[in-house]
Amino acid sequence: MASRGVLGVLVLAFGLFFLLPFVGLLERAAEDNRTWDLATSDVALDALRLSLVTSTIATMLAVLLGTPVAYLLSRHSFPGRAVVDALIDLPIILPPTVAGVALLTAFGRRGLVGEPIEEWTGLTFGFTTTAVVMAQLLVAGPFYVRAARTGFDGVSQEFEQVAATLGAGRWRTFVRVVTPLARPALLAGVVLCWARAMGELGATLLFAGNLQGETQTMPLAIIQAFESSSLGLPGAIALSVILICVAFAILVVLRLVQPSRYEP
Repeated sequence: MASRGVLGVLVLAFGLFFLLPFVGLLERAAEDNRTWDLATSDVALDALRLSLVTSTIATMLAVLLGTPVAYLLSRHSFPGRAVVDALIDLPIILPPTVAGVALLTAFGRRGLVGEPIEEWTGLTFGFTTTAVVMAQLLVAGPFYVRAARTGFDGVSQEFEQVAATLGAGRWRTFVRVVTPLARPALLAGVVLCWARAMGELGATLLFAGNLQGETQTMPLAIIQAFESSSLGLPGAIALSVILICVAFAILVVLRLVQPSRYEP
């Protein structure tokens, strides 16, 4: 009984530690009469619109480019597989600011790839909306790849072998057999990737800047509001409430599409 009591106290303390900051945030937002006006201001709406659009594009690119990579890592052994696997996980481990610096040195106007591309085509990546998508893709894409690979690992290769004996090609087998069986993990990966892209800050700030309507996402708008003399903490609170609501909706979707136990 004593051990259960101690366990209960520890669980309660841990839960309160995570709950109280959000309760305090919502309580301050409810007290301030300006919260609604700040939350529906042009700055907030522009930032929210940009975040939704760029996060969706980054997630679509992660699915398009990351699905083959996840399937390859799940089904095939090849020289350098461990290196590829580690490189995919690297953005998850490193601070996003490092990812921003890396993008700047590779795709910036004086970057390894960015400089010759600008000379040949006149196109620049840094400090544009494209840069926002690139930063979100680099930081959030690995979350989808990792979830997709877990889903493919859970699908027995016997299903593919049976499909092959019935005359189905590799592409048809992948679309009609493997993908449906791995769908819960794939959907969970999509939600995780989109959520991480929505919350991306460091890489976006360094590579894309903080230009309203062009590169200013919700996290960047919160930082700017907090540092502003006219908005200050109330502005940051209003924008944070919007982001919390969106994040909560994403987590609800995640719980709906991700089963508690995956059985192929």
